Amino acid sequence: MKFHELEVTSNKNRKRVGRGISAGGGKTAGRGTKGQNARTGKKLRATFQGGQRALVQAVPKARGFKSKRAPAQVVYLDNLNAFDGKTVDNFSLYEEGYIATPFSLVKVISRGELKAKITLNVQRVSNSAKAAIEKAGGSFNRTNVPLKQSSKEAEENDK
Repeated sequence: MKFHELEVTSNKNRKRVGRGISAGGGKTAGRGTKGQNARTGKKLRATFQGGQRALVQAVPKARGFKSKRAPAQVVYLDNLNAFDGKTVDNFSLYEEGYIATPFSLVKVISRGELKAKITLNVQRVSNSAKAAIEKAGGSFNRTNVPLKQSSKEAEENDK
């Protein structure tokens, strides 16, 4: 096939219906016979269901607000007794199985009693949990969420 033999249809004229039998789109002009859709004039809206209550009208509007931000992963204060005298961060919590991924927001909230002296390096902590950590002789340092390292960066660091 040669370039000049290609059949280009990008500028094809639209089919003109209702121009007589010899034009190829005569008589009913592709609309079938009779009925509401065969008539000229106002067309039905997309949601019209023949007089039946439309599903669009039956379903309530989605009101309110849905946050796309991932919620913080919660760690309870009494779980931190396992880290006696250690530094606790996202990665150590992940290794112990307290959080699902180290690359998300972590909040420590109070439950139970903390007896271990720890240094806590996470993103959030409740006021009562912070008081309990300081009472046990530990400290809290607020840190940013660790970022995932791309595979390209990981290869460069390995070299």
